Amino acid sequence: MRYLADNERADAERWMRAAAEEAKKALCERDKCGAVIVRDGAMIGAGYNAPPRDDERYRMCAETNRPSVKPKSDRTCCMHAEWRAVMDALRRHPKEIVGGRLYFTRVDDAGVILRSGRPYCTVCSRLALDAGLDEFLLWHEDGIASYPTGEYNRLSYDYMG
Repeated sequence: MRYLADNERADAERWMRAAAEEAKKALCERDKCGAVIVRDGAMIGAGYNAPPRDDERYRMCAETNRPSVKPKSDRTCCMHAEWRAVMDALRRHPKEIVGGRLYFTRVDDAGVILRSGRPYCTVCSRLALDAGLDEFLLWHEDGIASYPTGEYNRLSYDYMG
């Protein structure tokens, strides 16, 4: 993992704001998450978290809010923003996704970007690896961090929260 600086950080902030705009569309009752995939300076995929097909009949947030032994990433009824961004990129730009960067963020109810914690979602990390993404970016308290996808995957498996 490395923190971005200077022009690279300014560019990443722009993409994090784009991910935040996606997060504002979220239909999840727990978190508002957004993700964009960028390759060669262009957004090739975007997504937000919501029930499958944005169909609220599939919303089960109240049912999944109880204590569970399932991993944190599997305690939601919603499609993850990262999954949707990958699917969007594969539909619209299937040849460009390999080598892309995935920017992920959450927003509060007012649409303000929230800082991310450590990598934890093994489902998203495996999908990013399988799709051929090079990097996974999160905005931590200390700055925007770029994780090589393999490192992000390993750290996700190490997370015990």
